[in-house]
Amino acid sequence: MFNNVIEFIQSIYKTTDYIPLHRPLFTGNEKKNLNECVDTTFGSSVGKFVSEFEEEISNYTGAKYAIATSSGTSALHISLLLANIERNDEVITQPLAFVATCNAISYCGAHPVFIDVDRDTMGLSPSALKEFIENNTSVKNQQCINNRTGRVIRACVPMHTFGHPCRIDEIKDICERHYIFLIEDAAESLGSLYKNKHTGTFGQIGVMSFNGNKIITAGGGGCIITNDKDIAKKAKHLTTTAKVPHKWNFSHDMIGYNYRMPNLNAALLVAQLENLENFIFSKRKLADMYKIFFDNIDYSFVTEPRESRSNYWLNSIILENKLQRNKFLNKTNSQNIMTRPIWILMNKLPMFEYAQCGNLTNSEWLEERIVNIPSSVLV
Repeated sequence: MFNNVIEFIQSIYKTTDYIPLHRPLFTGNEKKNLNECVDTTFGSSVGKFVSEFEEEISNYTGAKYAIATSSGTSALHISLLLANIERNDEVITQPLAFVATCNAISYCGAHPVFIDVDRDTMGLSPSALKEFIENNTSVKNQQCINNRTGRVIRACVPMHTFGHPCRIDEIKDICERHYIFLIEDAAESLGSLYKNKHTGTFGQIGVMSFNGNKIITAGGGGCIITNDKDIAKKAKHLTTTAKVPHKWNFSHDMIGYNYRMPNLNAALLVAQLENLENFIFSKRKLADMYKIFFDNIDYSFVTEPRESRSNYWLNSIILENKLQRNKFLNKTNSQNIMTRPIWILMNKLPMFEYAQCGNLTNSEWLEERIVNIPSSVLV
């Protein structure tokens, strides 16, 4: 069982040795840029590559401003602070997600509220969001109030799961009508478009990650993008310890964070960005190969949603049930092919088990069936 899948993946990557889920590719100016950092001694965040990266990621996404950070999680944390999240506020998000989003909510002393995803996007469902808000909230003094808890629902954080855009325009419309600040978790979707617009640019803020297995990487790093000048200015201030500019004095005017991206990381990312479209072309070619292969067998391959261009960061298949999923995971990993299930739902983790949830039928269905398969750029 599953031998045909194993043989196909081995044929794609031309090896029977270990095949990782997503291997970074450094084939451009990475070494050249790093050598420049070493030669100039600018390894910290004051080097030229940080501002160069911010300018280039802004140009690439179409956002007016970009602020580089030390990680995607730190970018999420700062974004929530920029949304004026306060202790005991609530933040709507999806349970089918990496834990970083909920951790960042907790850093602010706020509470997640879990709303279901759509099966085809694996991202927050606008219909489920609309149903929850209409049945559980009211607007008072331009604030969305949870009728059950009495708390303010101040923000919403949908995620573009595995690089597949969710129906972000519909989510944006709902949030705007109910005075909810929209933060897009675009950590996995650099290069993904929805209706010809880059993910992360629909909400007031978008968040990106450049962790070691992302489509471009510096081993770490993150980014905040926005079209709001005031948000961008405050984001830069908060992520650089809230230091008041001065030639020599160390004066700080609020609680700040050392969330700066080092010049070394930015040097790698500047080089990686130069090859991003090539990476996406290769990954979309790989996705086409998978789609043709899986069309002829019993497992469904997850394809990009309508009106989208997905970066296909991690390719996914849908198994028949949890039992078949587990057998597939055991078989493939025993044959040196890295595969992994989707995350355990956030509401099942002990830190968030008491969080309010909507009907999570789709999230639970996907949790039992989704498996990620090797998705590295083809070389």
